[in-house]
Amino acid sequence: MSQKNNKEKFKSKIGGQALIEGIMMLGPLKGAMACRLPDGTIDLEVWDENNGRQAPWYKKTPFIRGCFNFVSSLIKGYKYTMKSAEKQMTEEEKAEEDAKKAAKTGSSESADAQNDEKLSSSAFDVIMLIGSVLGVGIAVGLFFFLPKFLVGLIPGAANTGILRSMLEGIVKIALFVLYMWAVSLMKDIRRQYMYHGAEHKTIACHEAELPLTVENIRIQPRFHKRCGTSFIFIVLIIGIFVMCFVPKGLLWWQRSLISIAALPLVVSISYECIRIAGSHDNLFTKILSAPGLAMQRITTREPDDSMIEVAIAAMTPCIPEDKEEDKW
Repeated sequence: MSQKNNKEKFKSKIGGQALIEGIMMLGPLKGAMACRLPDGTIDLEVWDENNGRQAPWYKKTPFIRGCFNFVSSLIKGYKYTMKSAEKQMTEEEKAEEDAKKAAKTGSSESADAQNDEKLSSSAFDVIMLIGSVLGVGIAVGLFFFLPKFLVGLIPGAANTGILRSMLEGIVKIALFVLYMWAVSLMKDIRRQYMYHGAEHKTIACHEAELPLTVENIRIQPRFHKRCGTSFIFIVLIIGIFVMCFVPKGLLWWQRSLISIAALPLVVSISYECIRIAGSHDNLFTKILSAPGLAMQRITTREPDDSMIEVAIAAMTPCIPEDKEEDKW
């Protein structure tokens, strides 16, 4: 076998997320968000990750880092999704907002106007917070309570132990797949899934150690083992095994509360599993990654060249000068 075939495939630490008409990339030292603005230009924001230093110990220690990195990803994902939405305002809309602010500031009741503006901003924040809480509540109800409630309606299910946990897991996975398919029918979500594909293809091109050009990225696969979709599937699968150790005879709502309490443990184990899947190519990791890769046929779409250009803009600042710092 030639030396080229013996060479281990490079795997990068850089990961990303599709935004609204944009992409966020996170590297070991830098993060970046690139968005296609309504006028067709690309807006780019770059920032230091961990103040330009390597991640702290609690984000690198096995079976501890999972929860911290998961929560950090959720917070950043929400923050930059909201920022990408704001960037889609047209110049006319921005001009109208600026005119309203100027009119309020220049009036004789400027202090009251400023207070009204602060209250308006606070009200918006409260509305967004309520929306987030409702979203979490719906997710908890849909993926924690509903599967256990439905399986609990089966006569004798409370005494089946492992079988009940398996049935709950199957219902949960079915609900997840149905939900992701349903939202994919929305035009805006389809475009976001296309940006998701551009993100994967760009990372694949980087890991293939090819120049980041539209031509090189276009031919790359849009499926990636370290995708968040794969991570969610692993969480669902690990959750089934964890719930197998729960005592028999509990009511559906009691099992739901235990499932929520066990979530940090499930996330921690799942995070280590996806790290293994992302760094090794063997029969175990192929089986582990298969459901998530199949699901990416829904959550990713083939991007157009303009989306790939956005992905390149987001990816480029995140690549460290020292390649060793980028190895997964």
